[in-house]
Amino acid sequence: MSSLILLAIIVAFAFYAISVYNGLVTSRNAYKNAFAQIDVQLTRRYDLIPNLVETAKGYMKHERETLEAVIQARNSAVSGLSAAKANPGDPQAMQQLSGAENALTQTLGRLFALSEAYPDLKANQNMMQLSEELTSTENKVAFARQAYNDSVMGYNNAREVFPSSIVANMFSFQPAQLLEIEAPEKREAVKVSFT
Repeated sequence: MSSLILLAIIVAFAFYAISVYNGLVTSRNAYKNAFAQIDVQLTRRYDLIPNLVETAKGYMKHERETLEAVIQARNSAVSGLSAAKANPGDPQAMQQLSGAENALTQTLGRLFALSEAYPDLKANQNMMQLSEELTSTENKVAFARQAYNDSVMGYNNAREVFPSSIVANMFSFQPAQLLEIEAPEKREAVKVSFT
């Protein structure tokens, strides 16, 4: 009789451990899927930037340094995205992406600030359309980042609470890193105004 009770306890624990393991896998896959949405929006953003720079280049011949800085920041952000895409949630990859995104946002801000000095550029239809698309994409990135961070928080909570933490440690479920922006003023989308 006691051996049946012991067997029942072992079977119940095994089913519980399997359930926790499956929940952790599901949570991990959810945050990876949420990162895939960030990837889509950031790729769209990166594809818009060369067109924006080319449009501005004809008007801002004396601002070559700023235009090159934008392209360099874009390329750095593309590299950061590639590293993060290879392992979403990895702390080092997410910090690299976050830093590259901050630098890109700053250089784009400088580009738009300089473009204010060029009335013909501000009035250019292509520039206005690209700026509107970039602003729209910035908003989509913000929503995708929020969904990703929510998924990461759910996964991290699931792997840290007791007794799930025992199963998480047994199967080496590593914590996932949020995609954060360091300064509050950088949390805002790039402001584009050609009026």
